[in-house]
Amino acid sequence: MAAVDGRRKDWLAGALLTLGLLGIGAQARAAATLADCDMPDLARLLSPAAQTLPTRTAAFLDANTLRWPGASGHRFVLHHSAMAKLHFQAGQPIVGSDDRVELQATTLPLPAATEAAHAWRGAGPTLQVAEADRARLPALWRGQLWLVAEDAQGRALTATGVQLAAALDAHYADAAEVAPLGARFDRKQTAFGLWAPTAQSVSLCLYAGPDDDAHAVLAAQFDADSGVWRTALPQDLRGQSYRWLVDVFAPATGLVRNRVTDPYSLSLSADSARSLVIDLDDPATQPPGWTHKRGRRSLPAATDMVIYELHLRDFSVGDDSVPSADRGKYRAFSHPDSHGMRHLRALAEAGLTDVHLLPVFDFATVPERDCRTPQPSGAPDGQAQQALIEAGKSDDCYNWGYDPWHYTAPEGSYASDANDGHVRVREFRQMVLALHEAGLRVGMDVVYNHTSASGQQLHSVLDRIVPGYYQRLDRDGQVERSTCCDNTATEQRMMARLMIDSAVVWARDYRIDSFRFDLMGHQPRAAMLRLQQAVDEASGRHVELLGEGWNFGEVANGARFVQASQLSLNGSGIATFSDRARDAVRGGGCCDEGLALVAGQGYVNGLHYAPNGSTEHSLDQLLAAADLIRVGLAGSLRDFVLTDRHGHSVRAEQIDYVGQPAGYVSQPGEVVNYVENHDNQTLFDSNVMKLPIDTPAAERARVQVLAMAINAFSQGIAYFHAGIDTLRSKSLDRNSYDSGDWFNRLDWSLQNNHFGVGLPPARDNAASWPWMQARLSDPSIAPDPATIAWTAAAFRDLLRIRASSGLFRLRSAEQIRARLRFPNSGATQIPTLLAGLLDGEDHPDAGYAELLYLINVDLHPIALTLPEQAGQDWVLHPVHRAADAADRRPVELARYDRESGRFEVPARTAVVWVRE
Repeated sequence: MAAVDGRRKDWLAGALLTLGLLGIGAQARAAATLADCDMPDLARLLSPAAQTLPTRTAAFLDANTLRWPGASGHRFVLHHSAMAKLHFQAGQPIVGSDDRVELQATTLPLPAATEAAHAWRGAGPTLQVAEADRARLPALWRGQLWLVAEDAQGRALTATGVQLAAALDAHYADAAEVAPLGARFDRKQTAFGLWAPTAQSVSLCLYAGPDDDAHAVLAAQFDADSGVWRTALPQDLRGQSYRWLVDVFAPATGLVRNRVTDPYSLSLSADSARSLVIDLDDPATQPPGWTHKRGRRSLPAATDMVIYELHLRDFSVGDDSVPSADRGKYRAFSHPDSHGMRHLRALAEAGLTDVHLLPVFDFATVPERDCRTPQPSGAPDGQAQQALIEAGKSDDCYNWGYDPWHYTAPEGSYASDANDGHVRVREFRQMVLALHEAGLRVGMDVVYNHTSASGQQLHSVLDRIVPGYYQRLDRDGQVERSTCCDNTATEQRMMARLMIDSAVVWARDYRIDSFRFDLMGHQPRAAMLRLQQAVDEASGRHVELLGEGWNFGEVANGARFVQASQLSLNGSGIATFSDRARDAVRGGGCCDEGLALVAGQGYVNGLHYAPNGSTEHSLDQLLAAADLIRVGLAGSLRDFVLTDRHGHSVRAEQIDYVGQPAGYVSQPGEVVNYVENHDNQTLFDSNVMKLPIDTPAAERARVQVLAMAINAFSQGIAYFHAGIDTLRSKSLDRNSYDSGDWFNRLDWSLQNNHFGVGLPPARDNAASWPWMQARLSDPSIAPDPATIAWTAAAFRDLLRIRASSGLFRLRSAEQIRARLRFPNSGATQIPTLLAGLLDGEDHPDAGYAELLYLINVDLHPIALTLPEQAGQDWVLHPVHRAADAADRRPVELARYDRESGRFEVPARTAVVWVRE
């Protein structure tokens, strides 16, 4: 092996020792050289597979036991070839085998946990490695390994590859979980660690700078207990770049030398080409004020969270009050007088607590140097705009970022210099500091459930280091893709560790206050609980966790483990998004298109009471929607008792939501209430499709406020998408993840909501274009600046109302059951009026003796008489009475008659009364 500047022959001796430990002769292939560090391709094929098999159906269940579903044979044998020379021909002995291990069939029961974890694989022979052969297995895992069914004469009947993950977990992970990984600088020594238990050899390439040729290649030493390869130098290498050279068997290719970045990278060069040796305590990584200014304090309870979900580039790319060089960048948040920061501060003053950023870790789809921004033009319902966006999306500057590349490094396209790894870190922290100083906590959207690529692909990291381990495989050994991309296997211990270690860095070293987990239901509950404990301990404060608990794909209904899903997290304190009230409020479902997108009216946009002409909806459908919304207003608690539309007293879990319980959580801090987020049409756009097309723009704004009010008054965590308060439109785009700035812009000057900037991209919207065109071309739908400003002010009033009383943010199921009831419910209810009564007696943060909210979604005023409230001293909430209240209808038109207990609510208005 070459060493630093051609010196240090001890590294050569170490490399030869390592090869000897692995049972691989040094003559088998050339040692890694500086040329390998600088080769033009990401991999060098050392020995092509003589033959590849179509499946890896056999799988280890633990360190010594395998199962081969559906197989039969006289005997079963593991065949191994270090150089991938195995060849199968039915009826002939296996050719090219370096070693073979005959297995023993067993009918003895396996541990219950092992059997449960692998039940999804199906039935088949269970095979064990004899005790005398078990010490040979680690060497076999480092090469081509087939399980072969043979006849009595040793002729092969059939063969399959073998899935190794469970064996690697059982053999290595206890030790590997405590072994430090990545690059670490300590006391004038720089040490490196990489978990690669199936690698035959590992070396480290060093580069003085991000664009320099390699100046050293260091052989790493293998720790047979942990599966970790290590190397170190008694030097301060901070600021240098590095990559790993990993010689490993890739099932579809053969033996390869992969040049790969570090999965534990803390920062990177441009386009993630090289990992950076970085110390996060280095002043070069810290903006002014970082060391002496503390982060935001933890909230008393998760239910105090009011979240604003924001894409980093959307925030500032169209804000001309931000210097042009900082638009769409981390540094945009450091301009306190920009339109955007003024908007966020106003929200914080009204009661917003958190900004949640869409992915800001390193992702794969945006070029970090020389990306471009298309400038479309065309008719409001034209196709030219989306055509231009689609044609250039591979090299434009925009993506949501749900395509992870390196989980623990800041995204480079948001930095002023993507090639300077210190700048990424420093400017990310500068953004966090600016938001904290604005009175806002910072949440982060994380995507540990998949990677952007696997196998030998360009953006693959994990699978090029330990093939077949980090990705979740199906029965045949193919990577599962139910999440849209290449699924990760967080049920494997080292993938779970990577997720946990990554989250710890963000919480501890970047002061991230909370996390939103994308498709969290694809992760084990147990792993999430370990993560919660780890981030809390590392940061010295409680870090709220919330995520998408959808139950689908290969893990659905606990097929592989107990999931971190909606129905499986009760009592965990981890929150999931509720689709129940969301769908009832908006109407329809997440993936409607065509006529269904118009026909699926919801509670606020006309279901039954204001038909849009597409279809007829029954009164019972409206009442069912109201029941679902009341469940949401009650925090989606399983055991909250309410009167349903049939007049029956039922628990919320007994109310149906498409075959699932509407009430599904144990505590209010375990539910996230929302009516809009980055997925699907914005609320404004959804209402455009569902409201009668002649609805005036001012009334559309009122409908928007009604939906926001339902969310603001619901028990649990309140979550809003950025721009919901400015009537944000994406020109009806259902899925704007790659639709460029054109369809995703925000206008903090409140002059334009960007409705009618062309038909949205065909890829997710073409089936709906005929219905969209009539609306996009209608100039009466787009709101004027005054209407946008009114909506923004009305939202801030809602935040003030929620913040004014702990009754909107009750912290336990017991409190909600004791203090909340719905007076207008049951078989005789007024269908278009939601009423919630909250008792503040002896509550330390109630602010009021009692609080009553009434939400009238109808086109006409509604009167509700509550005889038990006669004689009480109800007055409008102080926010309504304020001289600068956005909505004047409550003061001008709402009435309470003390003698009868009659409350009059104006059309399309949410009103809160209080007893002081």
